[in-house]
Amino acid sequence: MKPDQSELDWRVRVFDSLSFPTRIIKPDTTIIAANDIYLERLGPSNETIIGKRCRDIKPLKASDKVCSCIDGGECPIIRSVRSKEALSIVHNHRNKNGEEVWEDRVFSPILGDDGAVKYIIESVRDITKIKNLERMYSGVRELMDKVVQSSVSGIMAADRAGNIILMNKAAEDLFGYNTEEADTINIEDFYPKGTAREIMRKLRDETIGEVGKLPATKVNIITKNKEEIPVEMTAAILYDKGEESATAAIFNDLRKRIEVEQQLGEAQTLVMQAEKMASLGRLAAGVAHEINNPLTSILLYGNMMQEKLEKDHPLSQNIEFILDDAERCREIVKNLLAYSRQTSPSKNTFQANSLITESLSLIRDQKLFMNVNVVKQLLHSPVWLKADKNQLRQVIINLIMNAFDAMNGVGTLTISVYRNKKNKKVYFEVTDTGSGIPEENVSKIFDPFFTTKELGKGTGLGLSMAYGVLKKNDGHISIKETGPEGTTFLLELPEEPEKDQFLYVSIG
Repeated sequence: MKPDQSELDWRVRVFDSLSFPTRIIKPDTTIIAANDIYLERLGPSNETIIGKRCRDIKPLKASDKVCSCIDGGECPIIRSVRSKEALSIVHNHRNKNGEEVWEDRVFSPILGDDGAVKYIIESVRDITKIKNLERMYSGVRELMDKVVQSSVSGIMAADRAGNIILMNKAAEDLFGYNTEEADTINIEDFYPKGTAREIMRKLRDETIGEVGKLPATKVNIITKNKEEIPVEMTAAILYDKGEESATAAIFNDLRKRIEVEQQLGEAQTLVMQAEKMASLGRLAAGVAHEINNPLTSILLYGNMMQEKLEKDHPLSQNIEFILDDAERCREIVKNLLAYSRQTSPSKNTFQANSLITESLSLIRDQKLFMNVNVVKQLLHSPVWLKADKNQLRQVIINLIMNAFDAMNGVGTLTISVYRNKKNKKVYFEVTDTGSGIPEENVSKIFDPFFTTKELGKGTGLGLSMAYGVLKKNDGHISIKETGPEGTTFLLELPEEPEKDQFLYVSIG
C-alpha cells in the first residue's frame, strides 16, 4: 500500500524538523535527501546534491567537508552497509573564520524487508565545544600532574579500601616504594599500628577543624626498610556526590628540621651556660676576696693562740676545731678564686698519654686505689696536644675523684685516650662503674655550685671549672653516657698535627 500525499508531507516535515543536519544516502553513496539544516550548515542547495554521490559534491566553502571519508580511509557508508550496524566517526576542519570545528557523524542503516540495507541515514552533530572542554580539561589535568609530580612534599592518595591510587616522586623517595609496588600495599602499612585509623577518626571529627580536613599534624610513617620517620602531614577526604570516595595526604619529612632544632637548642644551652658561668665567676671572685682577709686573720691568731696554750689546756681542742674549719674555708676560697680566674691558659705542647699518667701519680691518697681496678687504654705512639697542661691535669684528677665517690671506692675505673685523624681530635674518656647520674640532674651537672654530695663534702665547682678549662683550651667536655652501669665523661681537644701512626692498646 502506497502512502498518500498527506503522509509523505508529514514525513518530510518531520525530516526537516530534525535538530541535527541529516541526509539519506543509498548503499552506493548516492544522496536522495537532505534536511534544511544540513543544507544551511554544510552543503549546497537540495537541487545540487540530490542524485549525486557524496564524494562528488563540492562544498560551498573549501574548508567544509561534505564527504565523510577521512584521510582516504574506507567510506563509513560502505562499512555500515557491510556490517548492518550503526557507526560514528569524528573529524575536524576549519570554518570560514579559520576556527577549528569538530563533528561527530553518525551512520544508521535502514533495513528492507529482505534484511538488506536499503538506506543510510547520516546525521552530523557539532561537538566543537565538547572537544574544547576535553582539551581544556586535559591541559588542566596535565598541569596538575606536573604540579603534583614536581612538589618537594610527598603526595599520596588512596581509595576507600585503602588502596594507593596516587603517589608522586617525593612520596616514592620518602616511603621507599615505587608506584607499582605501592599498588600492592594498603595505606595502613605506611603507618605504625592504629595510626591510619586514628587519622581517619580525626578527619571525621567535627571538633577538630573542618570535617574532612586534617590540619598539620606530626605523625610517624614506616618506610619500605621498616624505618620509622617523623613527618608533618595534612590530609583531606575526597567526596563524590556527598559520599567519601578517597583520601589524600601531603607529607613533609621532619628529620632535618628536628636536627636543626636540636642543634639550635644545644647552641642556646651552651650560650646560657657560658653566660651563667661568667656571671657566677664574677660573683665568686668578689665573695672569695671578701672572705679571704678575715679568714687569714682567723688562721693567724688561731695558730698564735695554739702555740701559747699548753697541750693539756681545756681550750686546745676547741682551737684545733677552729683551725680545721678555717683550713676548710681557705680551700673553698681557693677553689672560688680558681673558678673565677679569667686569665688565658698557658699553653705548651705535650703528649696526650702523659696527661693521664701524671694525673694519676699526683693523687696523694693512694689508698683510694685499694679496691678499684684502674684500666688505662692509651695510645701506643706519640700524639701531641697544645694546651694548659696544669689546668687539664686538675680536670682529670677531679673526674677521677668523682668516679671514686660514685663507686664508693669499689669498682673499675677506665681511662681511655684515642684520636680521630680525619677530624684532628684527641678524646679522653673517664668511665666508672657507679650508679650513674639521675636523668633530672644531667642538664645541671656543669652548673656552678651544683652538687649531689652531702653538705660539707663538695662545693659544686669541680665540673663547672672543668667546663671552663676545656673551653679556654679550645675543647669540650660532656657526659657521653650514664646509667645504672656507670658514667662516662668525654673530653675533646684539638690535636697538634703529627704524621706518626699509632696503635690502640689496653694497659691494665
